[in-house]
Amino acid sequence: MALFYNNSILVVRSLFLLAVFKNSGADSSEGLTKSDPNDIMAGSGVAKQLFACNFEVFGKVQGVFFRKYTEQTAKSLGVYGWCMNTRDGTVKGQLEAPLAELNEMKHWLQTKGSPSSKISKAEFTPAQEIEAYTFSTFDIRR
Repeated sequence: MALFYNNSILVVRSLFLLAVFKNSGADSSEGLTKSDPNDIMAGSGVAKQLFACNFEVFGKVQGVFFRKYTEQTAKSLGVYGWCMNTRDGTVKGQLEAPLAELNEMKHWLQTKGSPSSKISKAEFTPAQEIEAYTFSTFDIRR
């Protein structure tokens, strides 16, 4: 009997809270929008500014899975673009992302890289604002 009573109280409390939230105008779907990199920032009504830059990373960056780790990091940050080995022993590419993600990716390219890489320097062109993404993902070019 006590179990039935405790469950009844729990049900009544839950229904009460649902009624209170419904009457206060709180709706779980209100103000939420789908996150789309070409769209607006969720709930802000402000268009997301996109930026692009080119990069080249120097040091021991070939034969150490640098491009693979670059691709994984870019995809985890939502950065679009590409990277490739050069004949000079560097890795170069392009990045496209909102400024915060772009800067995080640049920092990663300058300081982290793949576990076996040894980065001596990384060069970047100035970030330029772009209207929309020109890439749909981040790829390794060969």
